[in-house]
Amino acid sequence: MNFSKPILAIESSCDETAVAILQPPSQLLASLIASQVKKHAIFGGVVPEVASRQHLSDMDPLFHQVLKEAKLTPTDLGAVVATTGPGLAPALLVGASYAKGVALGLGVPYLGVNHLEGHLLSPFFGETIIPRHLSLLVSGGHTQLTEVIQAGNYCSLGRTQDDAAGEAFDKVAKLLGLPYPGGIVIDRLASQGDPKRYFFPRALMEKGNLDFSFSGLKTAVRYFLEKRTNGEEGLKLESQELADICASFQEAVVAVLLEKARRAAEERDLDCIALSGGVAANSALRRELKKLCETQGWRLCLAPLELTGDNAAMIAFAGWHRLLLGERGSVTEEIRPQWQIV
Repeated sequence: MNFSKPILAIESSCDETAVAILQPPSQLLASLIASQVKKHAIFGGVVPEVASRQHLSDMDPLFHQVLKEAKLTPTDLGAVVATTGPGLAPALLVGASYAKGVALGLGVPYLGVNHLEGHLLSPFFGETIIPRHLSLLVSGGHTQLTEVIQAGNYCSLGRTQDDAAGEAFDKVAKLLGLPYPGGIVIDRLASQGDPKRYFFPRALMEKGNLDFSFSGLKTAVRYFLEKRTNGEEGLKLESQELADICASFQEAVVAVLLEKARRAAEERDLDCIALSGGVAANSALRRELKKLCETQGWRLCLAPLELTGDNAAMIAFAGWHRLLLGERGSVTEEIRPQWQIV
């Protein structure tokens, strides 16, 4: 089925209010994001009620701004898609409700999109055909390996059993007294550190296991710091030691992600790996995964840096592929905060 009209997409699964308009398959007419990082930084993490209230405030201005930047009127839109899960229920409600209102008012199709599918397809943004490949999706809330047969056809191979990799980065950053969001700061400090100075545990590494667990790694860092400081709160680490801890922690995370990806690709006979999600912006992960693929002779597809974090462009692209499959949603459908792809 052909679908060539501009698609409006809304993303509000967590703390980013994002709106975009895609002219399929690849022309991104406008894409805007209103970040809430500063609002949540004072709490050390995302507060759902604060996030939903800010979504309410930002949504309508962003909608009108993307139309202006795309040089379109509402009647030019052919469909409206929105993230309906997984995510924070109060935040999802704001975006999905607004999208339904726009679709209903214009009399155009509405479709709820899985946030994870948006990430999953983002390395192939603009492509009509999604090749069979192994997806390594690493974000603040999710870490999973998925065999992608084609758009809309997925097989789960492994996922986190507790903390996601991005969550572990933020929690360890908090333990180290680093600002929120901590993943970016750890990546920067790690580039100045020695990743071999300390060894932190790698969980679930037994043969045949493709699941992830980062809770124990976070706890190991906490115990290490307590021993290092003798439990004295507020004791500052010397700058080089801080960098070495960041580098050693980051190496432990990256080592697990790479080993699991290698095993999965070999087990499923896949010669293409795609990396997506917020942690896909991590420089060490991108660098080491590139080395792995070069060594194995595999194709590597990386989500563009601007599409690694939460954004509406990827939701528009995933929605378009669903529309191509003939799918249509209903304005009566509910949000799905725990929605998994497979």
